[in-house]
Amino acid sequence: MNTIKCEIERLGHHGDGIAKGPIFVPKTLPGEIVEGLVEGDRMLAPKVISPSVDRVKPPCHHFKSCGGCALQHASDPFVASWKAQVVKMALESHGLNIEVEDVLTSPSQSRRRAVFAGRRTKKGVLVGLHGRASGTLVAIPDCILMTKPIIESLPGLEALVSTGGSRRGEMAITVTDTDSGVDVSVIDGKPLDMALRTDLASVVREFGFIRLTWNGDEVVQETRPYLTLGTARMTPPPGAFLQATQHGQATLVALMKQAVGGAGCIVDLFAGCGTFSLPLALSASVHAVESEPMMLESLSDAWKATSGLKTVTTETRDLFRQPLLPDELKRFDAAIIDPPRAGGVAQTGELAKSSIKSIGFVSCNPVTFARDAKILVEGGYKIDWLKVVDQFRWSPHVEIAARFYKV
Repeated sequence: MNTIKCEIERLGHHGDGIAKGPIFVPKTLPGEIVEGLVEGDRMLAPKVISPSVDRVKPPCHHFKSCGGCALQHASDPFVASWKAQVVKMALESHGLNIEVEDVLTSPSQSRRRAVFAGRRTKKGVLVGLHGRASGTLVAIPDCILMTKPIIESLPGLEALVSTGGSRRGEMAITVTDTDSGVDVSVIDGKPLDMALRTDLASVVREFGFIRLTWNGDEVVQETRPYLTLGTARMTPPPGAFLQATQHGQATLVALMKQAVGGAGCIVDLFAGCGTFSLPLALSASVHAVESEPMMLESLSDAWKATSGLKTVTTETRDLFRQPLLPDELKRFDAAIIDPPRAGGVAQTGELAKSSIKSIGFVSCNPVTFARDAKILVEGGYKIDWLKVVDQFRWSPHVEIAARFYKV
């Protein structure tokens, strides 16, 4: 290993500073002069000799050891500008010169879903997050990212690990702060038997969890967990994908309403549990398409239990292998597409051939979004507007909401 001094030229997609070489330097900013030992292509413990004007004191004292956040050392204006630039550069790589209109950032203490690791130790139990690029597990009792109910649930999660954890490995604990209370789903706990089921139910009641699912089996449900989507109350399957913050959900729903406003019949592609389908059903009929039947069952149950909504139909379908074709799309006035990180290249290709006038596009990956946007543009669509929705505050994660239209 060698000690070197270098200048940070830019940030990479994971939020690390990058110097010539390239040398990756964590928790640094462009323009900073840093010094430290380099192993391979990484500077292990950089000393900042000349700090950036955009450097701030991290607001959370866990930041140095925890891997949950990558950018707390950067000012909010810098992070917003950097995320906008990440999107702009991804689009430019496909020949699309589009301005980012806004960066809409969720507040601190708003993350309503988290996946903790938990394990038993010689001294007791440990529940927390892993350090960056490390197997070290870090307790985070004063985290300023997650909602207060999630942080207050940590003693109960420790009790679950103590009751049902194994010394041989870690448990994955998904915690969701729902509108009716804290919902917990555990993977890799001890196998369930009657004694363990009884002990776990006691922990649930002691710490006030509303539902516990253990290795895929529901142990107890004290109260029905639900999220409010429009006027509907939807009970998500255990561990289901949800928007990370209430602010992010509300922002994306408002933007998608704007994107498809006035449409009477909408197709919701990669619909999940109904984040967009249920609010949109207040004024339009919706056809929700998703590959996970349990998510569609939750969506459908919520629709049936809610008065005043227009028709919502569902279809279980793998849109990667079997996208809706133009003949199937022609009955819809508008579409919303919200694919996973891999994007929706197959479905986007069919949308590009369709006669649908308006498309609302939500993406969690600027690279695949830019690729899919180019397909739509080549199919005759124009980008009306594009915004960044930053609900993964202090992380390098970037989400996009955009409207496409065909004249």
